[in-house]
Amino acid sequence: MVDSRENRTAGLGGPPGPDALLPGLSQEQLGALDQIGRAWGRVSATPEVWRRALPVDPNLGRFPPSAKIQAAGSGRLVPVPPLGSRPGERLDLAESPQGWIGRAGVRVRRAALGEALKSSAVVTERMRKITALPVLSADALSSVAYGPEAMLAVLVLAGSAGLAYTFPVAGAIVFLMVAVGLSYRQTIRAYPHGGGSYIVASDNLGPIPGLLAAAGLMTDYVLTVAVSIASGVAAITSALPSLAPDTVLIGVGVIVILLVGNLRGIRQAGTLFAAPTYAFIVAMLALIAFGLFDSAGQGFHPRPASPSPVTESVGLLLIMRAFSSGATAMTGIEAISNAVPAFRPVEWRNARTTLSWMVGLLIAMFAGIILLIHLTGVVPSTRETVLSQLAHLTFGSGWVYVFIQAASAAVLLLAANTAYNDFPRVLSLLARDDYAPRVFMRLGDRLAYSNGVVLLSLAAVLVFVAFSGQTGALIPLYAVGVFLAFTLSQAGMVVHWWRLRDRHWRKSLVFNAAGALLSAVVFITAGISKFFSGAWVAVIAVGLFLFVAMRIRRHYGMADSVLRLLPHTVDLPAHTAAGPPPAPAQPTAEDETHRTLDLGGEREELPQEIHRLSVVAVATLDLAGMRALAYAASSQQPVLAVHISVTEEEAQRFRGYWTLWGDHLPLEIVISPYRATVVPLVHYVEALHRRHPELTLTVILPEIVTRRRRHQFLHSRTAARLRRALRPLPKVVVTSIPFHL
Repeated sequence: MVDSRENRTAGLGGPPGPDALLPGLSQEQLGALDQIGRAWGRVSATPEVWRRALPVDPNLGRFPPSAKIQAAGSGRLVPVPPLGSRPGERLDLAESPQGWIGRAGVRVRRAALGEALKSSAVVTERMRKITALPVLSADALSSVAYGPEAMLAVLVLAGSAGLAYTFPVAGAIVFLMVAVGLSYRQTIRAYPHGGGSYIVASDNLGPIPGLLAAAGLMTDYVLTVAVSIASGVAAITSALPSLAPDTVLIGVGVIVILLVGNLRGIRQAGTLFAAPTYAFIVAMLALIAFGLFDSAGQGFHPRPASPSPVTESVGLLLIMRAFSSGATAMTGIEAISNAVPAFRPVEWRNARTTLSWMVGLLIAMFAGIILLIHLTGVVPSTRETVLSQLAHLTFGSGWVYVFIQAASAAVLLLAANTAYNDFPRVLSLLARDDYAPRVFMRLGDRLAYSNGVVLLSLAAVLVFVAFSGQTGALIPLYAVGVFLAFTLSQAGMVVHWWRLRDRHWRKSLVFNAAGALLSAVVFITAGISKFFSGAWVAVIAVGLFLFVAMRIRRHYGMADSVLRLLPHTVDLPAHTAAGPPPAPAQPTAEDETHRTLDLGGEREELPQEIHRLSVVAVATLDLAGMRALAYAASSQQPVLAVHISVTEEEAQRFRGYWTLWGDHLPLEIVISPYRATVVPLVHYVEALHRRHPELTLTVILPEIVTRRRRHQFLHSRTAARLRRALRPLPKVVVTSIPFHL
């Protein structure tokens, strides 16, 4: 009696989460899977026959679950024992390179990045407010080191007449800070699990606005690295003018250091992140306090600004350019709303409190620096930053001046590092939604999104070198992407409150509407007033990003339609009702010794001397996977399907799909607690070979082959990586089953 479809789908579990690696199957595909399984049952031996023919016990143990992994001492990275291991054994499955060049490359890589953490897992940490403030606010707070100077650099073009507008323009920027800060407080309340601009815009405005917001974010993160490092290097060269000719070389060197540090994947303790930011806050507050104290002794009479050549007249366009340049002091203000889950409970409440402190400090430091500039008559200079001039006037060239410059450089470099946390994460979300190559979803050896880190570094180096590491040249590019993301995020929140209409929705809608309107004003102002000064680069970058993302989504949509399960389109095995031969008797130690002496280990020369087991690596049940299973079953040799799941939930869901299909072949699911898939599969095959050296293991891999070579990058290179990793193992044959798109 055949079970009903409802009973057979009872173990499927819930729908896949946003971070799931195993794609979900629609109701149509589940129906097709059921029909395909029935067709298999008519041409294949029963599942019991396939299980009896299996010459091995497929259960080699399991990795410990993530919940039971505890960090040793103060470390966050802990070893995970391999499958079927002896006590104290560690998993070491680094792919063995061929030749001395390859081995030397691995040694250099490990010296720079550390040993591969294929046997490690990250123990998550939650941040207190006192730690989260410097960690998540470094980008926003450090922007006061270049935001006021960028505003003055525009106003000074009109001489003293332009500088007279310093307070009105700065007042408008402070008002914008308050409005956007309040609006992001509402975003935290609406998205307590983290609501970045891409997620908010996509959920409420649709996929195209979401992509535009993502494009703005990606541009922002690249420019955050370039601008922060340019400002940090400027702080260094202001104190040490002899290093000025080496600005580009120093900046590129810093980006390389950040690249290596982030590829290592080990996040430093919160206190290490906090120290530079708190030092910068102390330095800025001390500079403002002592500067105002000195001015008080002179009755707060402002000193006249140094005369400068007038190259432009005061007009609306000049004021708009100054406003959009100064508004770059708000970059990074959205970081806390993106990282709400990183706080200790109650997460959203602690995040809102931290955001309020950040906005308050940002306003106090920005307004204080503007006031000091007005009182001292300092104007931007190509030889020395405004902050350096203020510190010189207030403290001279002593140790306090050195402390202020060192704190400024350190926090700016730290602000660049915050982009390395967010850029790969946004890129992984885009890859999850098929708008970016899926390779950006994969964690590297050190449990970081290595491919995203490398891409960010390359883009930042390109921008930094192209603009010679000059902050003033990079600022016009900055505001466009930042405020595009701000505008779409806040507009999405307006739609969210209008749809939800819960308690206090009108007040929240007003806050977000004000933030959206003001952000749109800055975005349009920057786009128009600075278009020919460099903003055109950001506009083209956003447009190009949108075009590429849509083409990638189009290709993945085509691939999914070709790979989707449909009845009567799946390859079935040849008529195998008789099933595979029964499992051979296990050889005794004496037989194995005699056989090894006679044949030399791998020297089987007669067909009857080869005992095969086909191991099919199945990532998902699509047409490519079904073809690989049919190919293995048609050989009428024992078959074992192996699936790597990254969570218990995904393992349960795949088991449900397998049961719905009919459970025709033996299946072993290995749960990897650290989100790796290739290495656990290699280790499983290696452990299977170690336990059963008499068997010839044929590892069968489904492989996607694209029509155009450039599209191959969009698909997993798992088959190639497995071939390289399994090649050193004796008596292991790797067979690829190509599926042509």
